[in-house]
Amino acid sequence: MKKKYETIFQSFTFPSGVDVKNRIMIAPMTHFSSQENGEVSEQELAYYKERSGGVGAFITACGYVNIDGKGFPGQFSIADDNTIPGLKKLAEAIQSNGTKAILQIYHGGRQSPPELLPAKQSISASGIAAEQVGAAVPREMTEIEINNTINAFGEATRRAIEAGFDGVEIHGANSYLLQQFFSPHSNRRMDEWGGSLEKRMKFPLAVVDSVKNAVAEYAKTPFIVGYRISPEEGSNPGISLNDTLQFVEKLADQALDYLHVSVNHFWNGSFREKSGSQSRIIKIHEKVGSRVPVVGVGSLHTPDEVVEALETGVPLIALGRELLMEPNWIEKIQADEEEQIRTTLSKKDQQELVIPDPLWQRLINVKGWLPVVD
Repeated sequence: MKKKYETIFQSFTFPSGVDVKNRIMIAPMTHFSSQENGEVSEQELAYYKERSGGVGAFITACGYVNIDGKGFPGQFSIADDNTIPGLKKLAEAIQSNGTKAILQIYHGGRQSPPELLPAKQSISASGIAAEQVGAAVPREMTEIEINNTINAFGEATRRAIEAGFDGVEIHGANSYLLQQFFSPHSNRRMDEWGGSLEKRMKFPLAVVDSVKNAVAEYAKTPFIVGYRISPEEGSNPGISLNDTLQFVEKLADQALDYLHVSVNHFWNGSFREKSGSQSRIIKIHEKVGSRVPVVGVGSLHTPDEVVEALETGVPLIALGRELLMEPNWIEKIQADEEEQIRTTLSKKDQQELVIPDPLWQRLINVKGWLPVVD
């Protein structure tokens, strides 16, 4: 391994006390490959195992905590105890050779396609459709549903602990339910769950409490709790970077292990504030990084680009597409073979890359997701 890459391979200890062997996490990526009933499939297990061992931690695709929060076909469930045996196999597949397994827990809210839901009706903070062509109008959640969903995140955390995961990541990003409560576009409530910025924070903070309480009650060893956040929204009204900077101050008070900032490019500044050219990840790190570790992500492809990002002081980097195309990304750097890291996806490589059929079809057929070559 070249000396300039040593930063990537430094170990890191989360506030909870969990150690990871290097600074690379695999970002959560939807793979559409679970069984119809929400159980983990054999193809998924092989896919996860192939990419584990080298990286410090692997964040799974999002699993739904309630059946009314399912967001994708082929998504796995964390909604009842029957899922625990499959989740246990998933944790064990990831943990081979020392990679930590982090289960991403989620509710789709108004982003859940009605046809995937038992009641054929999505729910959200308010009855406001997303600004997308053909978006369904959700039903506003009742007080009972809000409290049941908060409890469901805690129960999902208990199942993750019982299945042997090393942690959970609360999915508060990408326009899903937790973000919908924080957003002035999707949350028009005037009760205790909406209105002011502080009240729009209440639901995601209650979910964090539920998760932390489950950890305190059920975890017998240190357990990671992370939170994923999108710093801005394009909708009008929408979440501004200033809103998020106030929110992360609150999140930094919650004794979390990390904040994972979901953006397309690590170095991009605000798209809402034209004068805001500084990287949003770096801005959040400067705001709260001394109190909660920040995970950076976004269009960092090469080891040199990752080192440059780590040199900003952001302690951890999540890679997605890079590990999808090159499961041995870490190992090739260690072996001084970084020139052999795949940077394109060949249509002939499905078996070698151990990619499940449903995910493979999307990778090959959806233009712009990955650089696909014949």
